[in-house]
Amino acid sequence: MWKVRDDEPGYAFLKESTAPAVNYYEAPIDLIARTGGALPAGREMFINEEPGVGNNPNRNKQHAFHFTADNCIGCHACEAACSEKNDNPAHISFRSVGYVEGGTYPDFKRMNISMACNHCDDPVCLKGCPTRAYTKHVEYGAVLQDPETCFGCGYCTWVCPYNAPQLDPIKGQVSKCNMCVDRLEVNLKPACVSACLGNALNFGVVDDLPENREQAKVSIPGFPDPEITHPNIRFQQIKNMPDEVTRTDGMAVKYHKGDDGQYRPVVDQKKGIDKKWSLSKLSSRENPLVIFTLVSQTSIGAFFLAFWGAQFGVESLQALRDSIMYIPLMAATVGLAGIGMLMSATHLGKPWRFYRGFNNLRHSPVCREGLGMLLYMVFAGIHLLAMLPSNQLFIQLIGDWGRFEIIAAVSGYLALIAAVVGLYYMYRCYRIPARPFWNHWQTASSFFGTAITLGSVLVGLVGVPTFMVIGGDFAQLFTIALAGIVLGSALEGLGLWRHAAAMDTANNEGSVSHYIQCTVFGKSYVLRNALLLLNVCAAGVLLTLAPTALTISAALLLCLLAGVTAIIGRALFYVLVIPTTMPGAFFWKNKDFEEHAREIGLANMPQVGVVAHAH
Repeated sequence: MWKVRDDEPGYAFLKESTAPAVNYYEAPIDLIARTGGALPAGREMFINEEPGVGNNPNRNKQHAFHFTADNCIGCHACEAACSEKNDNPAHISFRSVGYVEGGTYPDFKRMNISMACNHCDDPVCLKGCPTRAYTKHVEYGAVLQDPETCFGCGYCTWVCPYNAPQLDPIKGQVSKCNMCVDRLEVNLKPACVSACLGNALNFGVVDDLPENREQAKVSIPGFPDPEITHPNIRFQQIKNMPDEVTRTDGMAVKYHKGDDGQYRPVVDQKKGIDKKWSLSKLSSRENPLVIFTLVSQTSIGAFFLAFWGAQFGVESLQALRDSIMYIPLMAATVGLAGIGMLMSATHLGKPWRFYRGFNNLRHSPVCREGLGMLLYMVFAGIHLLAMLPSNQLFIQLIGDWGRFEIIAAVSGYLALIAAVVGLYYMYRCYRIPARPFWNHWQTASSFFGTAITLGSVLVGLVGVPTFMVIGGDFAQLFTIALAGIVLGSALEGLGLWRHAAAMDTANNEGSVSHYIQCTVFGKSYVLRNALLLLNVCAAGVLLTLAPTALTISAALLLCLLAGVTAIIGRALFYVLVIPTTMPGAFFWKNKDFEEHAREIGLANMPQVGVVAHAH
């Protein structure tokens, strides 16, 4: 238990609750009632691995922070107290203070915002975490996370709208605010609240107004949509802010007051309007995921085309299945799937704990994606082995072992089912309300379009030369591969067109991502779009021509261009996304400052809190 000092000041203690029976979202504040009595009161939490139950009379009620924006002076004492209590390094802070400001001299106003985990009623971090490192407790309603269970995928940092989970690139794991439950057990407020100099932060049972407060709003300027997670934080903000306020960090977001009085994010053209290449910025921590998604989708597309086409009696694909090169083609699909799974594991902060990625199949799309891809790789491998004894080269070298058509067919169909599941949940992983740029059906058109395009490329690169060497009619296979490039590229292009139109009018962080796409990465964006259009047109023209040495050479160049297009597009997909994070400070949690610190060497000083990209 936390040791209470003899001279503990009165303001550090929790007050007696006068909260209503239900909260703002009409959910019972009594957390035992929420479970229908399934969980008992008076459980031991084993805080710091110690048994015992504290003396807090409101132990099983949902607690929440209350932030009075008018009182916050931006001293960062709450940050310091939190980091000191949790022994955080300089680059990790569970609570941070950001700012929005607006107006003109002499009527210029600034509002500070202190934000940590909001211990939500509907915690998306808990549902998204594949390792089940998160738990929503009936004690205080705390959403607690176990860093030792975490394997560092960082998905919780994607789905959380408030940037509460903190991924430590040094330790390779996530940690976050734990509501100071050890202090709550002895009726003390969290450390950050007790340290607040301006009486801006307070804490208690949710929707129980602190003393001398008159508001318990669920949003203030810069705060993401509370409907995403039903956060347990309440605000008071009486001072009027200008109709438009800006962030002091480098994010190109500002907030505009609508007719309903609510502030919504819009584009702030901090990056200018000039189009740049920014090719070096296309590389990011998500590079393993760029590789994972591209090679996995290529594998699925090629397997689907080769196996399904042969099963449905497409003459050229049946001939390819019966040829000497079917086994190498299937080996390539299995190998690409294996490379994808390897890249997915290397993206983890603790890759050797990859096996924990299947612990939350009930909720996490990451789990379902991983299981689908793993089963696809297994069944595709069984199909490969079952087809091996009927391969001409195998018979010549090893002898005739007999045929395993039934095993090959069943395993092939099972591989297709698993592949569809894996690819679907690969898409679902990115339908994240906290990242509006991804939260669009274009993500599906991109993933499925890439699978069709690159899968057709792989089948064409294997099949056409095979028929040219061993003899056979390769014209049909040539046509199928080109048609796949047309279909896949057109599907992706359609999605990108509608996505750009949606982001232009969205008035959210997705619009900001699109602005960055058209400026900072403007020339790379135009190049990708031009290549995509060229792929469709060139493949369409080649479809009308007979396969000759010239047209086949042109098709080879087209295959290369399709690969380049996919790489640029997928890299843009990851680097462009702007999350719905809270406004940051001028230095702390400011991506532009971090970039500047790395350029001038300031990042080499650990106390600055900027960690080198070493993953």
